[in-house]
Amino acid sequence: MLDWKPCDAPNVPRTRGQFVELDRLDPDRDAAELFAAIGGEQNDELWRFIPFGPFEGADALMAVLSYMSETQGWQTLVFRSRETRQALGMASYMRIRPEAGSAEVGCVVFSKVLQKTPAATEAMFSMARHLFDDLGYRRYEWKCDNDNAASKRAAGRLGFAPEGVFRQDMVVKGRNRDTAWFSMLDREWPRIRSAFEHWLAPENFDGEGRQRRSLTQIRGPGSEPA
Repeated sequence: MLDWKPCDAPNVPRTRGQFVELDRLDPDRDAAELFAAIGGEQNDELWRFIPFGPFEGADALMAVLSYMSETQGWQTLVFRSRETRQALGMASYMRIRPEAGSAEVGCVVFSKVLQKTPAATEAMFSMARHLFDDLGYRRYEWKCDNDNAASKRAAGRLGFAPEGVFRQDMVVKGRNRDTAWFSMLDREWPRIRSAFEHWLAPENFDGEGRQRRSLTQIRGPGSEPA
C-alpha cells in the first residue's frame, strides 16, 4: 500500500445500459416523476426500512435528498427505463471515502415496476462498475436493517459478502435497528463483474424474459443463495 493514491469521488456520467439509464439526480427535473414512481400512500411499504420517509410530496423527498447531499456528501442516482425513459427508482453513493477507496450504496428504493427485473440488477452493476473500473476503489459497502431479509438476500445475490451485525446501531422510526454489514472488494470484483455480464447477456433469457441461470449460479461456488 506504499504506492496507494486516493481515488476521485464518484461522478457517474449519464449511462445508458441494456435495460436502464442512470443519471445524477436533478431535483428540478426529476422531483415529480421520481415521486410518482416511489411516493404516495401506495408505496409506503417501500420506505419501511429506510431511515426517513415516506413523504407526503415531491418537495419533501427532494428536501431530504438535498440535505443529505449537502451535509453527508450523498450522490443520488435516478434509474429510468431505457425503453420508456420513465423514472423507476433511485440509490445513493454514501459514506464516500476517496482517501480509503471506499463507498457505500444505500437508500435503494425501487418502484414495484423495477423490483426483481434485469433493469434493477443492471442498475446495481453499473454503480459498482463505476467505482471499481472507472475510479479504482478498493471496497464497496452495503448495509441494511438486520430485519430486512429481502435486502440481505439482495446483497448476497449481487456478490456482497456478509461482515456481521452492529447491534443496537441506530434508532429508526422509534425502534431499534441492528445493522447488517456487507462488502465487496476490488480483488473479488473481476469474478463478480464477469457474472453480471454473463447474466445480463441476451442469451441468458428465454423468449418470455425468464433467466436461464441465476446470477449466483453463474458466479459459482461460494456465492450466496439467489
